[in-house]
Amino acid sequence: MTERAGGTRKTVITAAALAEPAASLSGYTVGVTSDHRRDELAGLLENRGARVVLAPALRIVPIADDAELRAATRACLATPPDIVLVNTGIGMRGWLEAAEGWGLAEPLRSVLSRAYLVARGPKARAAVRSAGLHDQWSPEGEGYEEVVEHLTGRGLTGLTVAMQLHGESQPEYTEALLAAGARVIEVPVYRWAPPVDPAPLHRLVDLVTGRLVDAVTFTSAPAVAALLRAAGTGAEPLLEALRADVLPACVGPVTAAPLRRHGIAVVTPARARLSALVRMIVDELPRRALSLEVSGHQLTLRGHAAIVDGDLKPLAPAPMAVLRALAAAPGRVLSRAALLRALPRGADEHAVEMAVARLRAGLGTPGVIQTVVKRGYRLPA
Repeated sequence: MTERAGGTRKTVITAAALAEPAASLSGYTVGVTSDHRRDELAGLLENRGARVVLAPALRIVPIADDAELRAATRACLATPPDIVLVNTGIGMRGWLEAAEGWGLAEPLRSVLSRAYLVARGPKARAAVRSAGLHDQWSPEGEGYEEVVEHLTGRGLTGLTVAMQLHGESQPEYTEALLAAGARVIEVPVYRWAPPVDPAPLHRLVDLVTGRLVDAVTFTSAPAVAALLRAAGTGAEPLLEALRADVLPACVGPVTAAPLRRHGIAVVTPARARLSALVRMIVDELPRRALSLEVSGHQLTLRGHAAIVDGDLKPLAPAPMAVLRALAAAPGRVLSRAALLRALPRGADEHAVEMAVARLRAGLGTPGVIQTVVKRGYRLPA
């Protein structure tokens, strides 16, 4: 199921489908923060059985006034750069399309063909080659630090470097190139802007903080910063959830860098591809799942569902919260007051009884949730 600003689209996953590799994320909820190619990423996750929450953190928009881009392009034509750093595929294509509109596409291609072209990642490389150009080098880890190290190692004194910006200026890297003796032309093609509707992003913050999603995907470093801005004063609880319970999955090391600076263990695929990102989530989430043997039954907890003897049992948030609390202390009796702390604020002990009743009905397996008279409930694990 994908949750969107205008409603939801439900997908029913049967027990038989759960056994299939395509349904390996059944019972999990994954947040998607990207705008560009979000439907493609959501589709890949849904095909594996996941429930997807779409919450674009940013959107890419062309710069309002192309005077800066035109000036940067004319600067490249007047003083052909010795080195051109292509940061993104969408930026490279946008630059050539803009030049086409000004009648400067062929002169720009000619200048680029004579430069030492650095493509920072596979998407940038694909855009370079689709334009009939050839890139000479690409960093293995797609990091700006690798690019700066490589270029300064070659020697930059007296050389001109054209840097296609990734939505915003990167002053630390521009200054590093300048310090190495280069002249830098920054080429702004697009900029990051807030989402048209910020409500889904704020809702995702609440879901992550409340541990109601199992993973969040990021495809750009600015999206990480946008999520933290949306959290505002609640940024630290959000970061704590990402450190402890919610899996942060980033498409590459550059995207992961802001989270790692906050001490968060981030997973990234070996190759910066959406399909590789999804495969990594498919491998990682089930590995983190808690499994117990309870009253002769095999019980596995997933994000919003339990698997009992191979059958997927979707559960509402309150019953799932009770099950998680009991599973965290297998065999121990938890009082109603203890379980109350696991429920949303404002609940009372009657809500605990209702949640337990709904949990038993949802699991449909007698003996999994035991009542201990005058004491509380337990999982006989």
